[in-house]
This record gives sequence, C-alpha cells and structure tokens, in this order.
Amino acid sequence: MRTVARETLFKLIFSSQFTGNVEENLKKSLYKTDKLTEDDVNYCERLLSLMQEHEESLLNEIDSHSTLFPEKRIFPADKSILLISLCEILYCEDIPDKVSMNEAANIASAYSSAKSASFITGILSAVSESKNNV
Repeated sequence: MRTVARETLFKLIFSSQFTGNVEENLKKSLYKTDKLTEDDVNYCERLLSLMQEHEESLLNEIDSHSTLFPEKRIFPADKSILLISLCEILYCEDIPDKVSMNEAANIASAYSSAKSASFITGILSAVSESKNNV
C-alpha cells in the first residue's frame, strides 16, 4: 500500500501550490518524518518527475473535465490531489485507475472539504473513461 507515500506526496504538491516548487528540505524532512521506505521514496520521486514533465497537460486535463471551475479556481488541496491521481491514471500503467481514484477520495476526505471527494472522483472518472475509450 502506498497510502502514506501518497499523503506525503500530497503534502509536497500542496506546499508547492504556494511556493512555486517542491522544496528539497521539506521533501527530505517529510520522507524521514513519514518513515517512507525506499520503494515509497522512489514512487514519490517518479511522480514528482512525471508531474513536472507533464504539468501543462495535467492542468489542461483538469480544466477540460472540471465543468464548475477553471483549474486556477480549484481549491489548492483538491488541485494537488487531482495532479497526483491524474499523473497515475495517465502515465503509470502499473497503477490501476480504480486504486488512484479510491486513494484520491480518501485523501480528499481527510484533507479537504466534504464535497471534494465527489468532485475529484467525478473528474478522475471522466479522465479514466476517456482514456479507456481511445
């Protein structure tokens, strides 16, 4: 289970929404504090790299599937969760879409508003469906 690694990644991405980048000292501190295994650290580094590489297309996916708000108006916690899960759904074939969606809903329930889990799940479901119908 990568639940703790995903939560650590969420904290890093959430922080970067305000600073503009992932702070190296924060990353090292969270990896240590959250007691991530080597596999967990590798997962986080892989996702951070993929998110950086595909940032524009990930933001465009959020924009095109969010009917209520443009990407720039989405709550930073929700946007952070969406970036992680979209990255998994679109670029990590070894992670089932349903796992990404379930983990995203769980993180949203813990760290965001009451309506966030369903909002996030709706966007992720739409992306997953369109990916699988291509």
